Parts: sequence; C-alpha cells; structure tokens
Amino acid sequence: MAKAEATPADPRLSPQAPEQQAGNGTELVSEFVLVGFSSVPHLRPTLFALFLLTYLVTLGGNATIIALIHADRSLHTPMYRFLAVLSLSETCYTLVTIPNMLAHLLLRSQAISIAGCRAQMFFFLGLGCSHCFLLTLMGYDRSVAICRPLRYPLLMRPSVCVGLGALVFGAGFSVALTETCLVFSAPFCGGPRVEHFFCDIGPVLRLSCAQSARRALAIFFLSVLVVLVSFLLILLSYAFIVAAVVRMPSAASRRKAFSTCAAHLTVVVVHFGCASIIYLRPDSGGHPARDRLVAVFYTVVTPLLNPVVYTLRNQEVRVALRRTLARTCRPPK
Repeated sequence: MAKAEATPADPRLSPQAPEQQAGNGTELVSEFVLVGFSSVPHLRPTLFALFLLTYLVTLGGNATIIALIHADRSLHTPMYRFLAVLSLSETCYTLVTIPNMLAHLLLRSQAISIAGCRAQMFFFLGLGCSHCFLLTLMGYDRSVAICRPLRYPLLMRPSVCVGLGALVFGAGFSVALTETCLVFSAPFCGGPRVEHFFCDIGPVLRLSCAQSARRALAIFFLSVLVVLVSFLLILLSYAFIVAAVVRMPSAASRRKAFSTCAAHLTVVVVHFGCASIIYLRPDSGGHPARDRLVAVFYTVVTPLLNPVVYTLRNQEVRVALRRTLARTCRPPK
C-alpha cells in the first residue's frame, strides 16, 4: 500500500509561520514568546509601577555611588574603584532585562526573536558571571588590605587592578559565550512559549529539539565552576581575614577591619544564594512560577540592594556623601 503523503499545515492558520519543518513533522520555532506575568493580568499595572520605581531607584543609587567615588579623593582606593565598577556593571545588568520586562508588562506583544533572545542571554550571563568574579576580586582585595597592609599599595597598584578587572570581565564573558553557544547549538521545536520574563538558560533549553544530556551537563558544570569556585575563593579570603583580625591587639582595630567587610559580605550572601538556587540544581522544569519569583529577586531586588548596603553600612561612603553634599549645597562666596 502506498504511503499517503503528509500535507503541510497552512502557515496562515498558525500564530507564527515556522522557518522550516523538523524531520518528524514538528514545527521549528522562529521566535519566542516570553510568558512573563501573563498569568496575572490584573496585577500587571501594579507590577509595572513597582518594578519601574525600583529600577529608577537602582539607577539613581548606582549613579550616585559612581559619581561619589569619582568626586571624592578619599575614595580613590582599589576597594572603592572596584565598587564603582560593580555599580556600573549592575546598571548594565539591569538594562539587559528590566526595560524589556517593563515593555512586556505594558504591551500585549511578548514576542522576542531568536537573535534577540541569544543576545539577551549572552549579556545577562556575561554580566552575571563577571559579578561572581568581581565579588571574588573584592574579597581578595580586602584580604590583602587586612593581612598585608604594608605591601597593599604595591600588590594592588593601579596597573594590577586594571589587569585584574580586565581578567574578570574577559573570563565572565568567555563563560557566557560558551554557555550561550551550547544553548543555541540546536534548533527549537518545543513550542514558542518561554516560561520566564527573559531568556534564561533553563526555560530556553527545554524548548530545544535535541535534548542532550551531555550538553546540559556541560552547562551545569560551567555554572558550578563559576558559582561554587568563586564562592569558595571568597570563603578562603575571609578565612585569612578572620585569622589576621583575631591577632589584632585592640578591639577598635578588629571592629574597623570587620566593618570594611560587612557590606561586601552581605552582597556576597545575597548574590551567591540566588545564583545557587537557580543554577546549582538539576533542571526539573516543574516550578516555573517559583523560578520567576527568585529571578525577580536577583534581577530587580539585588541590584537595588547593592547601593543601599554600601551606602548605609559603610562609614567612609556615608562621610564622603555628607562631605560632597555639604560642598555642593554651600552657597558661593
């Protein structure tokens, strides 16, 4: 008996025309639809207002830190230079996801092209990995300042700081490029719906036609390498710091040493805690709502937390801010 020839479906009857057909007749995806917060349409205006306000405060806080460190000479040290770089990186990090999320909350269209999704994932992962390495570098800077104060100006001279900063971002974006290429190395035929409000690894990878365990394992290994190794190096830095602080003769010296680390340690716990919940677990795909909630925390709340923590918990930043405000508000003679 002759086999009946399959008739292709009329692309006009589909919400989007596929680029081509997979070998088994499954339509390949030509663009994605970010599900985002479509399940709670009645909350979208409220979420838009809340996220927009948080975003504006984040931008203002990070811009204030960058301008303050640039303007006040007492903050021209490696620790605060790294803080300015972290604030600039946080600003770029929020630019990758939040404006797109706000647009989707405001508009009906939630579509994103595959090329746009790839670019968003690359910059999101690149800045996220760079944050891990930058926080590790800031921990190393504190350990050198406390454990070897006499050699600190030599060990952390400007040329070394620039080289370490370039290494941080070079390594971060190299990991991001590798992971993004792994995710997009196969076509997508699992439907266009991405169960997220931006293009993250897990939700996009579930739509891939080739469900390769080896590829998923490689991505998981890279995530472990970035998050776990960075966190362990930070713990090692703080082990040296604690060992040096307990040998200090006066309680005032110990308090001052710990106070310079408190803000950094707070940011480390929040950043690595969220990253571990999302990236250091097997991908079950069974809790997209929970993953979106955690993602809101580390894409919206954490960037806001950094300038708040470094402003409220750091004595030198508070003093420099008051001094700069007094100088700015002083009437001209």
